[in-house]
Amino acid sequence: MKRYRKRRRGRLRFCCAPADRPGGSEWGGHPRPPPSGVAVFTIAAVALAMICRMSSSSPVIIGHRGAPGYRPEHTRPAYELAFALGADAVEPDVVATKDGVLVLRHENEISATTDIASRPEFARLRTTKTVDGVRRTGWFTEDLTWAQLSTLRVVERLPTLRQASASFDGQYPVMRLSQLFELVDDESERFGRALGLVVELKHATYFERQGLPLDELFAAAVRDAGWDEARSRLVVESFERTALARVRARGVRARYVYLVEASGAPYDAVARDGASARTFAQDIDGAGLYALATGEGDAALDGISVNKTLLLDPVGDGTTDLVDRAHGVGLEVYAWTLRPENRFLARRFRRGGAGDRFGDWQREFEVIMATGVDAVFADHPDLAAVVRDAL
Repeated sequence: MKRYRKRRRGRLRFCCAPADRPGGSEWGGHPRPPPSGVAVFTIAAVALAMICRMSSSSPVIIGHRGAPGYRPEHTRPAYELAFALGADAVEPDVVATKDGVLVLRHENEISATTDIASRPEFARLRTTKTVDGVRRTGWFTEDLTWAQLSTLRVVERLPTLRQASASFDGQYPVMRLSQLFELVDDESERFGRALGLVVELKHATYFERQGLPLDELFAAAVRDAGWDEARSRLVVESFERTALARVRARGVRARYVYLVEASGAPYDAVARDGASARTFAQDIDGAGLYALATGEGDAALDGISVNKTLLLDPVGDGTTDLVDRAHGVGLEVYAWTLRPENRFLARRFRRGGAGDRFGDWQREFEVIMATGVDAVFADHPDLAAVVRDAL
């Protein structure tokens, strides 16, 4: 176990830069050169990287869609607040507009996260579609241009649960991915450390069929942002391994992480293989993990990002061995999502009944982090940092 912890500190630190593959230790090389146009990463960055390698701060804290415990998700204030509260990286969900602009939304159906339902000029665009096998009714990003989408204002997705965040409804516009690249660079300079970005590509198979290939659009966005050489700061994740392979094939330098749900099967596999598609459970059993870890070429993966329930013993008070098994074959492990409200906590950590009340979140966060997980996603980055720093 000590071996895993030592390696984990060296492998997944956004302020440390990895050596190029192949050859040498993946995370033992010299700091990488800066993205073009970003002047802050100079002598100070080298010093920070050296300090960071000696740091025992682990796991990495990722602001899940920013800091949605305090501000509506995927907004500029949510991302800025996440870094101010101690996040090492932030995570956006990425979908596409009609004219191929990548925007930050939880889903491509946006009635729950914007004010579009109250905008009469868009009433005619309300429709019903099937996305990844699920029938949805509302307004979809792929039916709006960026010019149209940019006129909308964001609303809190969980207004009854997070009333404080809902008080900011209507104040912030929808962001596009290019704006978040700029924000992360700006915040890195402001805080004096290289901050990271963990990008989730949503519904890649669906968008491919709409003539909006996310891999092509994302690769172009990375180049345009000057993040071509940002492998130490950029993670790409998806529930669809084919999407990750296509992005890697386009030469995007990043770490590639496969998202794993607690049940079901990835939609790209379902679309290809129907009822015989491999399930998420099969992908993380003994043979499945080995297959993920030994993928070659564009199929190579750096880690898995799992629903936190896969780390908690469903019967007793302990944890599963998933992290140890994944580390044993050389995969990093991310876990999602740490939230303090009873509604989201495992039953054993709930207190006081009401779903919007905070339960024993400290204990759940501690139990998950103690598995040796490499990174955690959190809606309240400050709370996750408090637990991490006390380990």
